[in-house]
Amino acid sequence: MKRRTWLKGLAALITLPFISSYPRELAAGQQKSTKFKIDPITVTPLNKPHKAWRSLLSPEAYQVLFEEDTEPPESSPLNQEYRGGTYICAACYLPLFDSKHKYDSGTGWPSFTQPISGHIGTKRDFMLIWPRTEYHCARCEGHQGHVFNDGPPPRGERWCNNGLALRFIPKEEALPELRG
Repeated sequence: MKRRTWLKGLAALITLPFISSYPRELAAGQQKSTKFKIDPITVTPLNKPHKAWRSLLSPEAYQVLFEEDTEPPESSPLNQEYRGGTYICAACYLPLFDSKHKYDSGTGWPSFTQPISGHIGTKRDFMLIWPRTEYHCARCEGHQGHVFNDGPPPRGERWCNNGLALRFIPKEEALPELRG
């Protein structure tokens, strides 16, 4: 049994009393009120099953995006990417972050101070026992990462993203067409 699977099972048992009241913000197209400034979703979600993305992504990217896995810290080349451009969802190509909001958080994952307005959906995550705010691409619902309140001023937010869930498009290149 994988250690992560065992930890998820343990966390599920501990959080069982909370699950019946656990909202499904993404499924409803709405977002739970949090201490973070989350803008209303402005894109139309795709009606595509997660398994349909499997043939379009590497096995590792699929695990991160649609099985909510986490890549190892310091494993993404995007940690060292500081050119001007746009970070898009690796599955559906929806723009999620502008490079001007990227910073080195020292965590080992690409981090941003804020997403592109209306392109992120959130939900509560209890997988590590204490609640966290998990965020997803608002279009394909691909898991991106978690947002924390220990980022730099003025917003104080750290949008900690899996590098496998993103693609970087330099400013001088055109953004690819959305896929889905």
